[in-house]
Amino acid sequence: MVEIADLFHIVYDRGASDLLLTAGTPPIIRLHGELVPLEYPTMSPDEAKRVIYSLLNEKQRLEYEEKKELDLSLGVGSKHRFRVNCYWQRGCSAAAFRPIPNEIPKLKDLGLPPIVYDLAMLSHGLFLVTGPTGHGKSTTLASMIDLINMNKRCHIITVDDPIEYIHHNKNSIIDQREVGGDTQSFRNALKFVLRQDPDIIQIGELRDWETISSALTAAETGHLVLATLHTNDAVQTIDRIIDVFPEHQQQQVRVQLSLSLLAVASQRLLPRASGDGRVLAVEILRNTHSCANLIREGKTHQLYSVIETGTKDGMVTLDASLIKLYRRGLITAEECQLHMRNPNAFLDAVVKDKQAG
Repeated sequence: MVEIADLFHIVYDRGASDLLLTAGTPPIIRLHGELVPLEYPTMSPDEAKRVIYSLLNEKQRLEYEEKKELDLSLGVGSKHRFRVNCYWQRGCSAAAFRPIPNEIPKLKDLGLPPIVYDLAMLSHGLFLVTGPTGHGKSTTLASMIDLINMNKRCHIITVDDPIEYIHHNKNSIIDQREVGGDTQSFRNALKFVLRQDPDIIQIGELRDWETISSALTAAETGHLVLATLHTNDAVQTIDRIIDVFPEHQQQQVRVQLSLSLLAVASQRLLPRASGDGRVLAVEILRNTHSCANLIREGKTHQLYSVIETGTKDGMVTLDASLIKLYRRGLITAEECQLHMRNPNAFLDAVVKDKQAG
């Protein structure tokens, strides 16, 4: 019989990033980016339902059955905390668990470039952390909030679905609001947030044009806004924000974005060449004067060139970040080429290294 406490111990002991429970397969963990079945029998639909329902209270069970989806954060004792998504597949219960460290990592330990420290200390503007699901966006935001909490006296309001990292007041006051428990939705929370005297607003995810519009307004009116978005690179992030609005509003949004955006950090977590854990590659787009002009004029396709030549402003392309990790021996050549926008740039870098050596 599967016991969830035993599975949680395995996740932490082996350093897995995820645990998956679904009927028709044994419990599965994601280890260094790869799915690994555990040495358990195949789970039946009844077994999967029993394990998942054992974690839910009555209110959560009713919501799960009504909406067929459920997000929650789960604390188990003093050691185990998980972000959980329960869902249904082919009429059977299933769930994905992601462990959340009790301690918030320091920015310097994440492998982020120094420019991120500087951006966290600014008083207003919009900073976006983007990338696919499971690539450390929430961790980056939590580390930035923790840095601010230690170094500034301000009022920070976070809105998450669900709350992952728990912050404790240090020099700042942090109010953490969870969608479903403390507010009905991101939309509702952001509708009233400016009346709550915030200095800094952290939004777990920009999901629609209304939340994006609220974030832009808050950034325009003298607040630092930190948020995540599911996009593949920095330039795509700009297009995604603009395209989510009706066509007649897009020019206005371009102007707002050109004035309020601070930077975009697009992240990828890649398996280490040693096979031990993952390492961060990051693309940084900083909203310099030339970037703002391109955004305002709708010429976002030219932003790639600005990033390539913007090293002095703290910018870096994903390709350059990947090549740097490869040169340091942190990722393999195959992994480097797999994620590059221009794989030929890798070959050019290899030739230069041979010539220099």
